[in-house]
Amino acid sequence: MKPFKGERIFTPGPVELPDSIREVLGRQIIHHRTPEFTQSFLETRDLFKKLVGCPEENFVFFASSGTGAMEAAVLNFFEEGDRVIAVVGGKFGERWAQLGKRWGLKVIELSVEWGKSVDPEEVEDLLKENPDCKGVLVQMSESSTGALHDVKTLGEITDEKEALLVVDAITALGVYNMKPCEWGIDVLVGGSQKAFMLPPGLSMLWFSEKAKRKLTGRAYYFNVEEELKKQAEGQTAFTPAITLILALKESLNMLLSEGMDNVEKRYRAMSEGTRKAVETLGMRVFPENPTISLTAVFPRDLDADSLRKEMLRMGVRVAGGQGKLKGKIFRISHMGMDLLDMPVVLSALELALKRLGKYIKLGNAVGAYLEALDG
Repeated sequence: MKPFKGERIFTPGPVELPDSIREVLGRQIIHHRTPEFTQSFLETRDLFKKLVGCPEENFVFFASSGTGAMEAAVLNFFEEGDRVIAVVGGKFGERWAQLGKRWGLKVIELSVEWGKSVDPEEVEDLLKENPDCKGVLVQMSESSTGALHDVKTLGEITDEKEALLVVDAITALGVYNMKPCEWGIDVLVGGSQKAFMLPPGLSMLWFSEKAKRKLTGRAYYFNVEEELKKQAEGQTAFTPAITLILALKESLNMLLSEGMDNVEKRYRAMSEGTRKAVETLGMRVFPENPTISLTAVFPRDLDADSLRKEMLRMGVRVAGGQGKLKGKIFRISHMGMDLLDMPVVLSALELALKRLGKYIKLGNAVGAYLEALDG
């Protein structure tokens, strides 16, 4: 029996849309070559600048998923034949390596066991062994495994080197109070359907002055230099994702009104409470050093997809494992959620376990979560 209110989405993208975002998305569309759009776009850019805490206008938005901005990073900041290090510790680390190879880079794959975080010393050693290396490509929050990579320390390592630190922050931006200028990040990638609480279709690409000096002009649609000229004036080189940009303005206002320190505290409380809850059920949190954007869970002696299907019958959707983790883990997103949303997914998890024949005392996981919040 499904709830009459419909399906609840606890997946790491897309996430549920707040009412105020849905109201913006439901308005009649405006034309992008108008003063009205220009003004809204410039206001959105000012808000994004506040979010990342950097005074420069070094960022562009693309009408694409986050992968489009990842490809733009490869094309715009590296030349064919450049040597780069790609940290491969999950599905999206694999994507960095694939993009680099597709566009002619010499990719050194630094393999990390799925569920573990990269050791910054290994990156530093590789940079010493390859002094001609032009970049380090890494995720901050590897959402396929739930692991967090220490990009702050990586930024300290690359700061005085030629290599650019390129960070996929698609499931970190809008969750963590990120300060790319202070952390030594050179290129930062974001996407709309995660913590910005929007539909898919809008990506963000921020870059440092160090990275700006290396712009290549290799791309056509994803040409950062051309877009930057237009977007600084409130326009775009090609047709923009109009409604998503207008909705991003609302999203940024929401995040900045709460304050990114408080946003991060909220996510930290949700993730810590959820980890304690699933451990109460005899399950294991999969990554060693988990991100606060989502909780990846290894249910031990139970097929993760069977558990997901049982939860879906109750109208609660969580994500499964990807690649080599398919059927082995499930992932509960915290993005776009509030503190009291999590008991919904934990209640469904408890009921699903009981219906699959597992002996548990109903309410233990929810109680553990609430106790963690109260503590």
